[in-house]
Amino acid sequence: MTRLVLSLLFFLALAVGVGFLLSGDDYFDWPIATALFAFAVVGELLRSWLRRRSGKNSARQSSGI
Repeated sequence: MTRLVLSLLFFLALAVGVGFLLSGDDYFDWPIATALFAFAVVGELLRSWLRRRSGKNSARQSSGI
């Protein structure tokens, strides 16, 4: 759980930084920042789902000994 929180905080800071850098004359570029952060959240959820799924498969295979 700690890894998830740290990873999302890192990507939130990265998205805010990119939003400020790409804003130009505006104060902040919300669509780019929210899209980057949403992409990071989906990636982290996909990573945790794949890790859980592979753990269940390896537990089934190793218990047949």
